[in-house]
Amino acid sequence: MWISHSDPVLAVHDLDVSASWYCDVLGCELEDVDPGSWRFCRAGDVTFMLGRCPDVPTAGEIGDHSYVAYLHVDEVDGYHRRAVAAGAQVLKAPRDEPWGMRELGLRSPDGHRFMLAQRIGPA
Repeated sequence: MWISHSDPVLAVHDLDVSASWYCDVLGCELEDVDPGSWRFCRAGDVTFMLGRCPDVPTAGEIGDHSYVAYLHVDEVDGYHRRAVAAGAQVLKAPRDEPWGMRELGLRSPDGHRFMLAQRIGPA
């Protein structure tokens, strides 16, 4: 038995604002699966499944438990440039970590936090 991959299901207040962030910052392609309610944002093998939930607290309001995913990417610095150009909130500038990863922390408009990581050293 094994788990092949994961697709985060995320509550958002505004589908248009949030989907734009995923496109502009993470380079996602959009699929409007249920207009006005659900929008899927696909990047590589990951699909961020955005559900419109205007009456629930945002991830940013919840606080410490708003980290959603540790995303393995091919070029952390390229994502950093894209995020800065899009005006995204950078929580952690690209930094080489002692565990052999170069990491970048980002926050979405709804407060979901993502760590993007690129292997730079031994596993």
